[in-house]
Amino acid sequence: MGLIQIDSVNVLVRSQELPLFARLGPHPRSLIADATAAGELFEYWVHEASHVPTEHHHLHRWRMAGDHKWSRYWDLTRRRPGYIDEVLRRIEMDGPIAAGDLSERVGKKGTWWDWDDAKVALEHLFWNGSVSATRRASDFARLYDLTERIVPAHALARPAATEEVARKELLLLAARHHGVATLTDLTDYHRQKNPPCKPLVDELVEDGALQLVQVEGWDKPAYLHPDARRPRHVRACALLSPFDPVCWNRERTERLFGFHYRIEIYTPAPKRVYGYYVLPILWGDSLVGRLDLKADRANGALLVQGAFAEPDVPVGEVATDVAVELMSMARWLGLDRVEVSVRGELAPALRGCLPGS
Repeated sequence: MGLIQIDSVNVLVRSQELPLFARLGPHPRSLIADATAAGELFEYWVHEASHVPTEHHHLHRWRMAGDHKWSRYWDLTRRRPGYIDEVLRRIEMDGPIAAGDLSERVGKKGTWWDWDDAKVALEHLFWNGSVSATRRASDFARLYDLTERIVPAHALARPAATEEVARKELLLLAARHHGVATLTDLTDYHRQKNPPCKPLVDELVEDGALQLVQVEGWDKPAYLHPDARRPRHVRACALLSPFDPVCWNRERTERLFGFHYRIEIYTPAPKRVYGYYVLPILWGDSLVGRLDLKADRANGALLVQGAFAEPDVPVGEVATDVAVELMSMARWLGLDRVEVSVRGELAPALRGCLPGS
């Protein structure tokens, strides 16, 4: 995958843990934190906030060196010149801090992006690479510290790639992770832009690093990584995070699988079609349905609040495999049982596969 997108929603489990469960099954839930502590991962804005291999740190420094257009940053430097440098000195002297340790907010916090001056300063330092961050276990807050205290010296010693070289490397990584992709698929993976990347993709094709291909049903050219594997069959059953690379690009998901998917967390409850936190079901090489899941930790239950199947799906076969995944997930989360509601076409068969549900 090359990166793991971070999201704070915890109605089931932190979203960044789900791609690992989908691929590894039950595993130590400290895996990401342990890898970060071991210097294998660092956090940065890549595909949104993401865990990224430290061996790729040099590929993101051109972003760190660039100017950003945050009006909050320019407003802060105008109102409080020198404040950001003071925050950096505080971290140098006192060690890792959370935004709340510096907060000067008076009164109730407003909207989701209602940052005070301390948060703006810390996010600017995070953006330009002066500080990096780990996550506090108790509340998932970012703990900001000097980058050299988080990212290993050997990764920082590697010369920064130029913007052109870095963009090319990121495009090749995206192609490797996707297998086959359009230009927009490639650029979206690391949140690049199409205009500066199109000539670079052309160069990669000319050099033989990518192959220009046509995919049946696609109205745009596609690019194939030479190392892409083409299995004869795919035997899989996995529950995907809304932020899993398989489905985070909604247009690609619909183009590949014919699966229309939208996250409804921010949709008012009466207007939701499927539910608050809905996971697509990968079965074989298809997305065949979706589950609205919630961890009822107080009562020790994994709640399936809705189980929906796509048209013409063999519901009984899918339900059998999904039930196994749900029981495995419940045990992984330390929950005693799985409870299935009556909502959705898949629910009756799933209830039949889970006695006592």
